[in-house]
Amino acid sequence: MDRYEVYCLTDPRFYDTLDHSGADEAVFDITRRPVPEGWAHEVSDTWCYYAPTGQPPLPTQGWKIHLSARVDDAERAIAAIWDYCVPRAIAFKFLRGAPVLIMLNSKAASRASSGKLVTIYPRDEAQLELALKELHELLHDVQGPYILSDLRYGDGPLFVRYGGFAERYCLSGGERVLAVEDGDGRLVPDVRGSTFTVPDWAPLPQFLTPHLSARNAVTTGELPYRIESVLHFSNGGGVYLGRDQRTGRSLVLKEARPHAGLDAAGRDAVARLAHERDMLARLAGLPAVPELVDYFVLGEHHFLVQEFVDGTALQRRLVHRYPLTRATCTPEAVADYTRWALETLDQVEQAVRSLHERGVVFGDLHPDNILLTEDGRVVLIDYEVATLADDRGRAALAHPAFAAPGDRQGVDVDEYALACLRMGLFAPQCSIMLPLHRPKVVHLGEIVTGTFPVPPDAMDPAVATIAGADGDPSAVHALPMPGRASWPELRSAMCRAIRASATPERDDRLFPGDIAQFQPGGGLNLANGAAGVLYALAATGEGRFPEYEDWLLARARRPVQGSGLGFYDGLHGISYVLDLLGHRQEALDVVDISLREQWEGLEPALYSGLSGIGLNLLHLGETEFTRTALRIADICADRLGGVEDVPKTSGGGNPRAGLMYGSAGPALLFLHAYEATGDPALLDAAAVALRQDLRRCRRSEDGTLQVDQGWRLLPYLDEGSVGIGLVLARYLTHREDEEFTTALGELRMVARSDFFVQSGLFTGRAGIVAALGCGLRPQPDDGPDPLTDAQIRGLAWHALPYGEGLAFPGDQLLRLSMDFATGTAGVLFALATAMGDPRVRLPFLEAADLRPSPDVSRKEVYTHGSSRPAGS
Repeated sequence: MDRYEVYCLTDPRFYDTLDHSGADEAVFDITRRPVPEGWAHEVSDTWCYYAPTGQPPLPTQGWKIHLSARVDDAERAIAAIWDYCVPRAIAFKFLRGAPVLIMLNSKAASRASSGKLVTIYPRDEAQLELALKELHELLHDVQGPYILSDLRYGDGPLFVRYGGFAERYCLSGGERVLAVEDGDGRLVPDVRGSTFTVPDWAPLPQFLTPHLSARNAVTTGELPYRIESVLHFSNGGGVYLGRDQRTGRSLVLKEARPHAGLDAAGRDAVARLAHERDMLARLAGLPAVPELVDYFVLGEHHFLVQEFVDGTALQRRLVHRYPLTRATCTPEAVADYTRWALETLDQVEQAVRSLHERGVVFGDLHPDNILLTEDGRVVLIDYEVATLADDRGRAALAHPAFAAPGDRQGVDVDEYALACLRMGLFAPQCSIMLPLHRPKVVHLGEIVTGTFPVPPDAMDPAVATIAGADGDPSAVHALPMPGRASWPELRSAMCRAIRASATPERDDRLFPGDIAQFQPGGGLNLANGAAGVLYALAATGEGRFPEYEDWLLARARRPVQGSGLGFYDGLHGISYVLDLLGHRQEALDVVDISLREQWEGLEPALYSGLSGIGLNLLHLGETEFTRTALRIADICADRLGGVEDVPKTSGGGNPRAGLMYGSAGPALLFLHAYEATGDPALLDAAAVALRQDLRRCRRSEDGTLQVDQGWRLLPYLDEGSVGIGLVLARYLTHREDEEFTTALGELRMVARSDFFVQSGLFTGRAGIVAALGCGLRPQPDDGPDPLTDAQIRGLAWHALPYGEGLAFPGDQLLRLSMDFATGTAGVLFALATAMGDPRVRLPFLEAADLRPSPDVSRKEVYTHGSSRPAGS
């Protein structure tokens, strides 16, 4: 979620960049300096770039210098870097303002990138060594957090790491990531982890060897505590399970890194840990509070030692027990869960009240900070932001689903969080979206009491506490709600919201969506950009919008550097939509642009790689395109490998499974190519690809088959059950397979679940609706389907008013989204697969051709070439 919070600083409704904040205080004063003569200057949502012109080009990668600084030292440090680098013609960049620095150094921020205020790009090792030596003298008194991904130079604020200078990309797990060249000249991910590593092809410069030795000299060997495992990492430090070597007692050690893990008040992790120590001492003896054991400092890091509570986080209990996510949910299970939830809420409330009796406001109540033991003890952990009740203060750090609005202080902060917890045990995570429209809580309360056997008086106080003075639900109740309103009403309402959000005056995006739209070309593409929204509007019958089409056409002809080539992330998806909208020549021109790029090295993924490109070329139907598509099918088949060549888990360090990122995407290409040629070898390849994805699935307790990520199971369209199921169903129209038939039944069972945390098309409920509408429903497509109807009704959990219409929150639920993959356009399209007249289907998932007719011989691919001439 940390990446998303940066894009929440500008607009309370939509994810956006700081470029559009309009606030002078959001940038450092130094950004107003005139750009030096002979220098180029660019600004992104995060960085200000400065590079000398008229110089030989920088190498594309090498050893770079990072400067770390706290907010108090930032302006002075940047000025010193400017004054050093400009006369020496050394390129550099710095964070554009204090809000970005604070966000990127917050407790929830990425440990890999935290602390980096300035980046300097030396041309060679000689300039690297000299710059480090001279800047070390200039900046020795600057203080900042340790940059975990880098090697520290001496004991000052300078760090070094090998990485990319130029912005280059490769695909990893189906996603575009920043890349560097390895020793063989291949683009590989520019890995930015939370530990310093040296690439095999770029040995550490000799002069840095003593600094590496100093880094490795600090150990925990002399402590009386032995670290046994990591419980949790945050940017502020780690939480470890340890053991007292003198007594054998299990303990928890909390680490705090100086100047890191900032909260909204600007306090670092060390200040908060010392505060927690004082609070634990004040609350000593309460059953709800862990015992304070010790406090010490090691290598600048502070450590608090406390009692190890052998309990389970309430969040984990919630995930395990929540009945609506199970395909086999029964009324008895719902009633049993309701009893447990109400009893647990009463116990948590008693624990919070015990703190209040000692004059302490907990301030950070959420299910991960509540431990439940087997003997019935409820323990609240993490007192970093606790406050004294008499101070009537507010916590400077809080979970977004439980953070009280600005008009709550003192114990009212805990009362608000308790109300959100009560709502959250029945509507998990939904309170995250309440700041978008707080009266929505009244509607959520109605849904909860209509779903669970909860006494009204058990929810009404919580609803009133959350709603506060904004408790009028009329705007929500006036919405044409899914499951209640007709298709024309729903379509019109979502179109109104989409049009109300449009910003044709902007160059980067036309409709607000996911933060991915701020990557190069992301504001145009099918997943998150204008193409996806226009596709949904046109395909669902809402009409054509020439002014929006003109916006897309103007930018599609000149894609920005770094734009994706694939179907959902780039040019091929834009081409698909332009063709649908009747701009045939422009669609062909965009394909020509993409085919001039080095597309052969892309991964097979449907989302951003070869299978999506091949499917679009087959769709466009030009003879040369068809030949290229069949060549792509051959490339994907050659790279496929065997069933057991893929790991049994998806994601993490492994390739991802599923329709968008896994083997189901190439399987879909093989099926379309088979339908075009009749070549049974393509059907064989599709079977292998599907078995690879099924290998990465695991049966849940409820009998559903879902993609296994090791720590969770996924049912979704992009990397989950229903995406694989759609391709499996298409395969079975061509060839019988008992194993696949059984798997299909288990994959489609996830559509019986009654609750999904998000509403979006790719990773939410709308994707379940779309999958049912595109071939997964058990009943014939021309008849009523109670399962589809139930999922449509379920979209009401997330429905919100916007622009006199109906809108939905995007990924993470922190802001509204209008895009295809995560937001309102995707929900609109999903509803059209089930309610439209005529009904629509997801791209390439229309009904299969049952009798393949080989219009193009695969031999022609090699006889007549592989691509259409540019400009034809």
